Amino acid sequence: MVPMFNRFRTHHIFLIFFLVAVSFSAAAKPRLTNFTWNTTCINDSVTFFITDDTAGIDSVKWYFVSPPLRPEDSSNRITGAWYRYSLPGTYTVTLKAYRNGVEDITTQAITIVPRQHIDLGPQNITICENTDLPLTAPDIPGATYTWYYLEDTVIGTHTFTATEMATYHVAINGCREIDSVNLFTSPIPDLDLGPDRTLCTGELLTLDATAQNATYVWSTGETSPTIVASGAGGTYSVVATVEGCGDYTDQVTINFTGAPYPFSLGNDTLLCPGETVTLDATSTGATGYLWNTGSINSRINVRNNGTYSVFVNINNICSVVDTIEVRYSRLRDFSLGNDTTLCQGGFVVLSADHGTGLYRWQDGSDQATYYVDSTGYYSVRVQIGRCVETDTIRVVFQDSVRVYLGEDTVMCTGETLMLRPMNAGMDYKWQDSSSVNVFPVTQRGWYAVVAENVCNRSVDSILVSFTPCDCEMYFPTGFSPNGDGYNDYFRPKYRCNIGNYKLSIYNRVGNFIFHTSDPQVAWTGQYNGKPASIGTYVWMVEYVDLSNLKYYRKTGTITLLR
Repeated sequence: MVPMFNRFRTHHIFLIFFLVAVSFSAAAKPRLTNFTWNTTCINDSVTFFITDDTAGIDSVKWYFVSPPLRPEDSSNRITGAWYRYSLPGTYTVTLKAYRNGVEDITTQAITIVPRQHIDLGPQNITICENTDLPLTAPDIPGATYTWYYLEDTVIGTHTFTATEMATYHVAINGCREIDSVNLFTSPIPDLDLGPDRTLCTGELLTLDATAQNATYVWSTGETSPTIVASGAGGTYSVVATVEGCGDYTDQVTINFTGAPYPFSLGNDTLLCPGETVTLDATSTGATGYLWNTGSINSRINVRNNGTYSVFVNINNICSVVDTIEVRYSRLRDFSLGNDTTLCQGGFVVLSADHGTGLYRWQDGSDQATYYVDSTGYYSVRVQIGRCVETDTIRVVFQDSVRVYLGEDTVMCTGETLMLRPMNAGMDYKWQDSSSVNVFPVTQRGWYAVVAENVCNRSVDSILVSFTPCDCEMYFPTGFSPNGDGYNDYFRPKYRCNIGNYKLSIYNRVGNFIFHTSDPQVAWTGQYNGKPASIGTYVWMVEYVDLSNLKYYRKTGTITLLR
């Protein structure tokens, strides 16, 4: 039997523990889910961003005004939630986030303001390098200012010092103003017309005052960046006015004396890779040489692109001068690649592209690239100027299959992924033993295909998952590239930041038609420089949502009309 005192003490200790536990529980605060927004301007689309890790969030509910009166006053999007405020004022934004069924509630006040319609000054301004440009916005008591340029965001005051070439914007109280300034810089010129010279009669000397963003006035009245000194000679001066920097001047005295003396370094020269050329200024009666490389020898060896000039002193009376341009061919050692083996139905594009030049393939074709879809030896001769390169490759096509379903894919909830067994040949079966050309996928799971023929047997599988999408990409189902201004291009529409974009288009028999890695580049209905045939084409797109690094892959069809 437990003594009364011990029972009382036990119950008392339990009660204390219970009260302490209740006290701690009552004091515990729910974890807040921090968020921010991109603008505070009236009538702008205000996008709200959760700044915490969203991986553990099951669902959310946004309330953009309190109390919400219309369906559009709330949203259940974890990312990409937005609202348009039509009146200025301070609004309470509430975010309810659910993690494993537990609700966290966060509220913040957002103050919506009108744009000030400020004027930062001229749209385009040029300053001299190593100087700066003060930018000034209206000084509004109590206002906050955020300046934007390049990839930088600077919180400051109503004044800002711009130093880099960029476009500058300012946001006042979180509302980004429309006006901007494009800042350009001019480098300080190194204006040097050279030393005074005495040239032989009949010589021509180009005086060069070229500077970036400059205008020119010569003592001769000419306004070009270069002039030619000749004739009786004299003192030549120039004023170069550099935008943003001011005026720079220089002068040089050129005299002409003695008898004319014929002199030439020869014609401009084009060299092949690895070659060198010797420039020879040796002349009868020469008493000195000075090249623009600094050499004082009569000959120099050249192995780099450039303009080379030399002054040759004749009998210590006068100098002659000439200039030669040495260029290297852009043709470099190249290779069509190693001999390769491909499956029947595939193709390879051989490229020898070095720009403008002469191309000759084994069959007489004269294009820079060559389309190969059959077994054989393929060779090309490339000539640019007098430089020639050749190469040969053997391509073998075998009757083999290498089925491919693509990478594991995450689809948007409600979408259908149309799986196509690429390179599967004619004999294949899906995991459900069907052999349809296109297998529709609407549920999460593993999907596989087995393809075989007399050459080999190939298996591939893919994991398809579904998730609520915040980075959807839409394509039209048809277009008519006839130049009438309507539906002339085939390209995606999207409202998110994407990367690793790849779009490929094939015709119904699997021939490759078009490819791009730039979402702004559209298919214009051309194939090999000619209008593609009317009909249905298959497209496949891959991209990554850069906000969460999710990978997407979609396929579909497009009908081309004329």
